[in-house]
Amino acid sequence: MIKSMTGYGFCEGISSGKHITVEIRSVNHRYSDLNIKTPRGYGYLEEPVRKCAAKFISRGKADIYVNLEGIEGEDGEVILNSALAEGYYNAMNTLLEKYNIDDSVRLEHLIRFSDVFSVRKTDENTDEIENAVCGVTLLAGEAFTAMRVKEGEKLYADLSAGLETIGRSVMQIEERAPQIVQDYSNRIRERMTEILEGHDIDENRLLNEVAVFSDRVNVNEEIVRLKSHLNQMGELFEADEPVGRKLDFLIQETNREVNTIGSKSNDIDVARIVIDIKSGIEKLREQVQNIE
Repeated sequence: MIKSMTGYGFCEGISSGKHITVEIRSVNHRYSDLNIKTPRGYGYLEEPVRKCAAKFISRGKADIYVNLEGIEGEDGEVILNSALAEGYYNAMNTLLEKYNIDDSVRLEHLIRFSDVFSVRKTDENTDEIENAVCGVTLLAGEAFTAMRVKEGEKLYADLSAGLETIGRSVMQIEERAPQIVQDYSNRIRERMTEILEGHDIDENRLLNEVAVFSDRVNVNEEIVRLKSHLNQMGELFEADEPVGRKLDFLIQETNREVNTIGSKSNDIDVARIVIDIKSGIEKLREQVQNIE
């Protein structure tokens, strides 16, 4: 079953003294683009999370937010850099005195300097944390995938209906094609009759002219390839693997065959059908952009 590229998943858990949350959001994208965001100091989790996410995301732009919070103060110890704070304090007072500024140095000024405070983390088992985060990521991925499958079911219904409509139009062209040559033969015969004014018609010349025209407007090969593309798309709709790129390619080839039929047929009825098919193909193209 096809899956949409748009989805959302969330999961949380507690492990290794951490409250872990993973949130996944995705939108359409031509390729796979995973953006992993982790808290400061946990950058080493980006690659493991990316590998986990690659198990259930093969196409689409996905933002994955990982957050870890210590339980019962286990995150670490806040350290004050007294010497640095004093240096900032003295420097700011010197600045006030030098330029005769009527103000005073307050705490709110000092805490703006990020290096005044630092956090000394408690010893952490990085392997345990990595395994725990990947576990939560996979669970979030299950919810994420479920939503994409649900959206994919709607796309499947629309795509299947569109494919059937195009298929019926192709059958109309196939039925009309032989009549195009016959109509042309009748027109040529009528024209030659008018020109010759009762004289015998050169049947060999007439047949030759019709044969040349028949070869020029023959669209049998294009119809065969067009049917093949439509059948392949129908099979891909039922596949369990990501099929978005394959469908995109087949739609391009389908459009190419339809354009060729339109340019070769030289028939107003076929031209109208071709317009309907091209409209249907464009709708398919727009929907396929949402498929993984």
